[in-house]
Amino acid sequence: MKQTVQTLQAMKERGEKIAMLTCYDYTTAKLMDEAGMDMLLVGDSLGNVILGYSDTISVTMEDMIHHTAAVSRGVQNAMVVADMPFLSYQTSVYDAVVNAGRLMKEGRAGAVKLEGGKLVCEQIRAIVNASIPVVAHLGMTPQSVNTLGGFKVQGKTADAARQLLEDAKAVEEAGAFALVMECVPAKLAALVTKTLHIPTIGIGAGAGCDGQVLVYQDMLGMFSDYRPKFVRKFAEVGKVMQEAFASYRSEIQEGNFPTEEHSFAISNEVMAQLEQEAQA
Repeated sequence: MKQTVQTLQAMKERGEKIAMLTCYDYTTAKLMDEAGMDMLLVGDSLGNVILGYSDTISVTMEDMIHHTAAVSRGVQNAMVVADMPFLSYQTSVYDAVVNAGRLMKEGRAGAVKLEGGKLVCEQIRAIVNASIPVVAHLGMTPQSVNTLGGFKVQGKTADAARQLLEDAKAVEEAGAFALVMECVPAKLAALVTKTLHIPTIGIGAGAGCDGQVLVYQDMLGMFSDYRPKFVRKFAEVGKVMQEAFASYRSEIQEGNFPTEEHSFAISNEVMAQLEQEAQA
């Protein structure tokens, strides 16, 4: 079944959990979609796990459009959500709508995601008024890492928790149809989830959210630069890949690949003629 704003809202109302993973390419998108993922997030985390940047701030609109389009081509049922990269929406409401529109039109996304609370509500309203679904993002917001003082849990003090709850209510009122909460204390995230009418998606925000999202390279053990506390490895695909790469190299060096099974034939008569001509 094709996931939409309405079907995801219905999942929250029925108490069904929403499964979301990051995705950045066509092949992986097909596998995730066939596995039944409800939402695929083309995150600006591609800066870290795909492009090798040290942060997400370096990711451009062109990067996001390129990868979102690839993911969208591999999906039949999951909703594709595209991150709006740094400075694609903070500069003005006009820029926010234009860039969100590019992700929808050129990237074929089903929705866009942007970071921030009350400060970006005007942008959220304008994007929604342009008939573009919006996912909000609160808590640890990677694009604001320089002002947050690093990758830290957010909302731990009474004042910070109140601010997060107020921001959550504000983005819902502005028109966001879902909310991602990152690195938020579990009990606070559960309270936000209970308070809001829209679905919440947690990443390091406990089991009380309506759904969960992880970077797929993290949950498959493919990314070892760092490992957040909230990550659970569901498979050691990275080790399997390394072993396969090493085996491939070894088989080539030992002359065991390719074999006749992996080669194409030509008739002996043709080869005899070619060899005779080559010696003439």
